[in-house]
Amino acid sequence: MNLVRSELLKIRTTSTWWLLGIGAFLATAVAFAVNAWLAHTTLSGRGEEIGVSGEQATAAAQAANLYTSGQYLGLLFVMLIGILMVTNEFFHQTATTTFLTTPRRTSVILAKLGAASLLGFGFWLATTVIDLLAGAAFLSLDGHGTQLGEWDVQRALLLNLLAYAIWTGLGVGIGTLIPNQLGAVITAAVLYLVGTQVVQLLFFLLSNWLDNEAVIKWQVVWPAVASQVMISGEPSQFTPAWWVGGLVLVGYALVSGVTGVLITRRRDIA
Repeated sequence: MNLVRSELLKIRTTSTWWLLGIGAFLATAVAFAVNAWLAHTTLSGRGEEIGVSGEQATAAAQAANLYTSGQYLGLLFVMLIGILMVTNEFFHQTATTTFLTTPRRTSVILAKLGAASLLGFGFWLATTVIDLLAGAAFLSLDGHGTQLGEWDVQRALLLNLLAYAIWTGLGVGIGTLIPNQLGAVITAAVLYLVGTQVVQLLFFLLSNWLDNEAVIKWQVVWPAVASQVMISGEPSQFTPAWWVGGLVLVGYALVSGVTGVLITRRRDIA
């Protein structure tokens, strides 16, 4: 616990965490406004006009979407926190001191993972409270009730928490793989923001080429898509079951974490 507290103190002494926090708040506000419009349109019986039908057109599904507003950019921000938790040591040239003070490098990485996970939980809690307050008020005023008693909504909230925890772990893993702070941040951000769009486009083109819409489901192998699938509820012709997204994310977290620990244990820090 002392190591975890030490890591939390390190990140608190920088402006990084609250700048990312402001970004997460703004992203949540914008995403909620968009999702509220989508929910109102869908639940008014005009869902097909915007491409929403079937299970996704139910009040519970729209509530789950509202209560997890801001996840897309929120996960990017917590991943960056995980990256900075590691790369700050190399950027500020404190890595040598850290690993001399605590020679067991695995313990240091685990402490960084624990601290990053706590910050990720804080981001999830703050954005979820905002979504719950605004979402419950909106749904009640729109005549659909809060839907908080529905299992689909509760599951989406819990799996959203899991997504935040996993993405902080991915950030720590990326930071250990790419110790250069600027390189790690740019690489991760580009892969997340641009790479996701490219992957979705490629699978769309592949499905057209093969004349098989089921191919689109395989885009779940990309972690950002897996996060969205995990909280989406019921599977459809374009998305697999939620647990598939969960397994993909856990797999990425385990691979990046184990690889990062092994590299850190062998790396020449001096």
